[in-house]
Amino acid sequence: MPTESAARFRPRAALAMSSEAARSVLTPTARAALAEHCALTEPPVLDEFGSERARAALVEAELLVTGWGCPPITAEVLATAPRLRALVHTAGSVRGHVTEACWERGIQVSSAARANALPVAEYTVAMILLSGKHVLERARRLRTERVPASPFDVPDSVGNYQRTIGILSASLIGRRVIELLRPYDLRLLLHDPYVSAAEASELGARAVSSRELFAQSDTVSVHTPLLPETRGLVDRELLDAMPRGATLINTARGAVVDQDALTDAVRQRRIRAVLDVTDPDPLPTDHPLWDCEDALITPHLAGSQGNEWQRLAESAVAEVGRWVAGESFAHPVRRDQLAAQA
Repeated sequence: MPTESAARFRPRAALAMSSEAARSVLTPTARAALAEHCALTEPPVLDEFGSERARAALVEAELLVTGWGCPPITAEVLATAPRLRALVHTAGSVRGHVTEACWERGIQVSSAARANALPVAEYTVAMILLSGKHVLERARRLRTERVPASPFDVPDSVGNYQRTIGILSASLIGRRVIELLRPYDLRLLLHDPYVSAAEASELGARAVSSRELFAQSDTVSVHTPLLPETRGLVDRELLDAMPRGATLINTARGAVVDQDALTDAVRQRRIRAVLDVTDPDPLPTDHPLWDCEDALITPHLAGSQGNEWQRLAESAVAEVGRWVAGESFAHPVRRDQLAAQA
């Protein structure tokens, strides 16, 4: 329980994000919950930091609650926010707006990345299982032919019994996918250069090289953050190593995968693809992947949407409550870890 002095402490807080993000994530209910911990400045939502109104809010703010569309918090911005000490992000990555100047100031940073990872992992597991049953192509065939095939004519390449699933990177989402897949009769492989064989085993997977992962898996799910060293990581050589008929699922970042090599593999009907992200994102309207029967492209919907935004708001409100009470963040973002995060 917070002390009496902590209970009386109501810092000034500003909301920094796009108006769309504020409307979707910080509903009136969420804002009322925030107001129990802090006093929100005027204007209520900042989508820029250059106007007089924005600077007037920043000069009072001790806490920033940020979201999608938050402008970069540069040294110049911080010069107008002398009291700012903490930042709570209502989404996942903070790389777009938390600058080196924030770390040099010693600003405490929290993110709802763990909360946002949950629906991505759920989407991934759903697609793994649907891909194993070849649901999309069989449904398409049924719609065309209007006569169901005999179940005894289904090849043994269909099904989810003792299939091999490869997880590329033990990120928050990758770890959650492994956890959700544990109850199924699947073999789980993991490639992550920062995870030992012992740790992979504890997670419920077997550590392998990237080449082994792609060569042995019926489905590979990509969960690698986009960093300079991971751009194009899933290259033509790895894609060519996949068994014929295998599936690549990408819910991470499109540029982690060599888009041209993937397009060639799918057009040649060597592999199938489930893509919630592409490179570029979205794909041009005339891109050949749109016409590939073996590619399912979804509009970047795996992350939090609809009522899932409520989870992000609840996570952020809880973090604000901890900070106001003088407690440590439950989901801190640390400077030394940021380089390896999405």
